[in-house]
Amino acid sequence: MTVSAITVLTVTHNSSSILEGFLSSVERSSTSDVDVVIVDSGSTEAEAVATERIASSHDAVFRRMERNAGYGAGINAAARLASDAELLLICNPDVELGEGSLDILADRLRSDRTIGAVGPRILNLDGTVYPSARRLPSTRLGIGHAIFANVWTDNPWSRRYRNADALGTGGTDVGWLSGACLLMRAEDFVSLGGFDEGFFMYFEDVDLGRRIGLHGLRNVYVPDAVVRHIGGHSTEDVSAVMLQAHHRSAYRYFAIRHPEWYLAPARLVVRAGLGVRSAWASMRSRRTDSRRSG
Repeated sequence: MTVSAITVLTVTHNSSSILEGFLSSVERSSTSDVDVVIVDSGSTEAEAVATERIASSHDAVFRRMERNAGYGAGINAAARLASDAELLLICNPDVELGEGSLDILADRLRSDRTIGAVGPRILNLDGTVYPSARRLPSTRLGIGHAIFANVWTDNPWSRRYRNADALGTGGTDVGWLSGACLLMRAEDFVSLGGFDEGFFMYFEDVDLGRRIGLHGLRNVYVPDAVVRHIGGHSTEDVSAVMLQAHHRSAYRYFAIRHPEWYLAPARLVVRAGLGVRSAWASMRSRRTDSRRSG
């Protein structure tokens, strides 16, 4: 691997079927040479072999982790292999970068040293905009979103948290950017300690955005850079497990953000709300799986 100014970091888990599309899109996303580091996290033997073969065909660095340590741990491991990079694009392998999108992000990040991270407009497969640039969940937002998100989808707390008004045509500062695709300076990622590996999956990006703000830097949404998110590939066969991981991470984030003794009742409400939400979502998932199998 040559040493380029920008290195793309991604974590795979039984993801070989989508990796070719991702790597091809990386090559179209910038007019400059871009390095890629792939960390495979706990894939089956056959999947790991296939992933390594695809990585080699695109001159990407490949490393294998024998167990699935989670998304944040995988990205941190990839970052350690990119010590000479100026910028790090943290990206899911089920994302396809739009033509020139990485150059747009890099130009915006380099234009202002007060910016700690930039994120693109992320499109779902149907062309709708994924809410990838959100507010940090306050106590009130956290409780409202935790309790009502899956039973009252258009509730005011979730609407505010998802920050839909920020997803227009103009760039704006936000609380955090989705870890599905965001660009940072390598020195900032390292100085912040990377992702908190206590989050196995989900909310590691919320926590990173929070710490970027505490570091005196900004999270900036850049909608002129467009990527497409295929979504959920590595978790589609373990949806119930991932739902539980999501709710555990949500509570862990809330507890870290609000550790004060006098907020213990709020933490209990959030934990209870997330428990009910998790049980309801798991039941709905089982019903869906049952209908599919029938």
